[in-house]
Amino acid sequence: MFLSRRARAALRTFTSVGFAALYIPLIVVLVASFNTSNTFTWPPKALSTQWWGRVLRWPGWTLKIWNAIKIEALRESLLTSLKIALFATILALLLGSLAAFAVHRYSFFGRTTLSLLVVLPIALPGIVTGLALNQAFRRLGLDFGVNTIVVAHATFCIVIVYNNLIARLKRMQPSLEEASSDLGASGLQTFRYVTFPLIRSALLAGGLLSFALSFDEIVVTTFTSGAGTQTLPQWILNNLSRPKQLPVVNVVAVIVILLSIVPVYFAQRLTDQEPGAAGR
Repeated sequence: MFLSRRARAALRTFTSVGFAALYIPLIVVLVASFNTSNTFTWPPKALSTQWWGRVLRWPGWTLKIWNAIKIEALRESLLTSLKIALFATILALLLGSLAAFAVHRYSFFGRTTLSLLVVLPIALPGIVTGLALNQAFRRLGLDFGVNTIVVAHATFCIVIVYNNLIARLKRMQPSLEEASSDLGASGLQTFRYVTFPLIRSALLAGGLLSFALSFDEIVVTTFTSGAGTQTLPQWILNNLSRPKQLPVVNVVAVIVILLSIVPVYFAQRLTDQEPGAAGR
């Protein structure tokens, strides 16, 4: 597609502004985590790793991961977030896969409505989803805690798995499964040796993105967590306004950013791989 010089310049400008709006705040947090002052000052007068030392233990050149977290509440919040993200991802993979196969493989009344209902949670504002789930859990008489957060996170993580998988199913060649059946393979054998290898990367990418989305969630978590349950994003929010805690919060925020980059990176790499796509 041909673009005029003005159009290319405008596109570069808007792209640069967009990237700046996204990444300059992250860079500010990264630099602030090395600030020697315990209050926010910009630009920092001096840089130091003292706040990182309060969060991490560095015996020599070795980092002991399990004992790295010095603050007990921070350590528990991290473990809680990891546990919730893991179970929410597993639940999303199961339900999202079933919904994708049902919508793609079968024709039934309400098929389009079902597809819309599955995708809708990701489009709703988080505060609306959180409030709705909060009221639903109260009416059901459920105790708020890890279980309610897992269910709440799974409602929007399902969308990620569903979209990834149904897109892959639409690009698959139906002749591959038909050939497997013609050669005498059972439905289970066809799924194991033909279908699953073709959708494996889409499932893994959906799972990684779901894990990252659940790990970072704060709005829905606030409405569905109990008094004794605190995730890592909640720990950051609760300590942000406490005196002399801002530097430690900045360090933890940088760690969360780094932990979130990993699954997103691998999910992007897996999404680029499309074995069995139509026309290949």
